[in-house]
Amino acid sequence: MSQITVCSVVYQIDGQPYEGRLAYDVDHKGPRPGLLMAPNWMGVSAGAEVIAKSVASKGYVVLIADVYGQSVRPQNGDEAGAAMMPLKHDRALLRKRLQAAFEQLQSQGEAAVDTSKLAAFGFCFGGCCALDLARTGVPLKAAVSFHGTLDSPNPADAKNIKGSVLVLHGAADPLVPKEQLPAFEAEMNAAGVDWQLLSYGGAVHSFTDPHANVPGMMMYDAKIAARAFTSMHNLLDEVFKG
Repeated sequence: MSQITVCSVVYQIDGQPYEGRLAYDVDHKGPRPGLLMAPNWMGVSAGAEVIAKSVASKGYVVLIADVYGQSVRPQNGDEAGAAMMPLKHDRALLRKRLQAAFEQLQSQGEAAVDTSKLAAFGFCFGGCCALDLARTGVPLKAAVSFHGTLDSPNPADAKNIKGSVLVLHGAADPLVPKEQLPAFEAEMNAAGVDWQLLSYGGAVHSFTDPHANVPGMMMYDAKIAARAFTSMHNLLDEVFKG
């Protein structure tokens, strides 16, 4: 039985403190694949830690990225939106913060990471983050988006993607504009990326979030969530093989 612990990882970006959370099995001694997790718009939270611990139990070191800063911990949707929107409008700043977290995943001293086996995954806003990190060209074997937006301010950046891309999308999600799907496909195809887009019938936004309860907009779906996580783990098994 694995014993998953969570500890803080504090680091600096431009002289300002950021604090992620690292989840890993304390009983495992050797290096493991490393996953950067980009949480939903609520940022580093108790809910994000639950997911990170669950994923870490499959044999990974998981770092929850802090893209807002140590002092920014949204308590409601208004605060989350105020923290998120400036980053959605300034992708260069968002990518800088994601890259800093990605470097922390590799260099932190708490748990050994196999730096030849790295991937990113995220939820809602975090799905956008995972894709944007891949577009920077960092050495990810895979980037996985759960019910995230798919737009890119510069689709040509997809040529930088080094690994596989998996998008797990709610077919009835009203918060991801439908025109983003064909645009995303065109972006990936133009860059020759190994990509998949799985669209789940009837699923709306936040289908992996047990606390989502806004019918027709943001709603948890245990069956779809289980399918989506299985799809991610299948891809990670594939890209980390050997």
